[in-house]
Amino acid sequence: MDLPTQIQTRLDALGILVADVEERFVRGSGPGGQKINKTSSTVVLRHRPTQLEVRVQRERSQAANRELAWEELCDRLAERAREQVAAQKHAREKARRRSRTKSRAQKARMVADKRRRGDLKTHRGRVAAE
Repeated sequence: MDLPTQIQTRLDALGILVADVEERFVRGSGPGGQKINKTSSTVVLRHRPTQLEVRVQRERSQAANRELAWEELCDRLAERAREQVAAQKHAREKARRRSRTKSRAQKARMVADKRRRGDLKTHRGRVAAE
C-alpha cells in the first residue's frame, strides 16, 4: 500500500499503523448513471481499533478518492485524540478545583449559612396530630 508522504507522516505522528486500516473499493451510489454503477471508485477505510469508518465518493477517480479518504481518516483520528486530551485535562482541572482549600471568606460564608440553616431547624415544631 503506497501512500503519499504527507499522509504517512500524519499517520506516524498520530501513532496509527497502516496495517490497522482496512481499505476497500466499492461501487458508488447516487446520481451518475451507468458510470457510477460500473466502476468501484468509492473508497471505504475502516480503522479496526477504533471502528472508525470513512467513505469517500467525491471524485470520479479512485486514486483521488483514496487520497481524500486517507486525509479524512487522519482528520477524524486527530480530532478524536484532541477530544481525549481535552477530557483528561478537564478531569484534572475538576479534581484540582474540588480539592483546593477554601479561602477565609468562603469558610465564613459557609459557617454563616450553616448557622442560618440550624436556626431554621430549631424553630420547627412537632406536627400536631388531629
